[in-house]
Amino acid sequence: MNTPNWYSQLIKPTWAPPSYLFGPVWSVLYTIIFISFGTVFYKTFTGKLSLIVALPFILNLIFNFSFTYFQFGLKNNLLAAIDILLVLVTLIWALVVLWRVSVDLRWVVYVNIPYLLWVSFATALQLTITYLNR
Repeated sequence: MNTPNWYSQLIKPTWAPPSYLFGPVWSVLYTIIFISFGTVFYKTFTGKLSLIVALPFILNLIFNFSFTYFQFGLKNNLLAAIDILLVLVTLIWALVVLWRVSVDLRWVVYVNIPYLLWVSFATALQLTITYLNR
């Protein structure tokens, strides 16, 4: 069974958004992530931030990009649920650490609020889908 058919046949909660919404939302979020995380990485590479500050941002990207593989490549809801929890945890960790260490970069925290809200929603959605399709 191909991936679009597989995903469309999963049991989803009534509050799940339509599939066509995910592309535009992630396009906006990836633009925010590219600019804001890129700034953190630039500051790290130029020695203005410690690598320990960049670590949760790096892990967040790894977990974020892994989600698609787990969900749609492996078609494994449980791995995708664990992964999206890690995306949420590393995002919160990243924003808290950055807030504490850099007043100049607090804008990064603010611009990532939509990402945090979406990942929180996506986590609830994935956990629900995983539960409904166990």
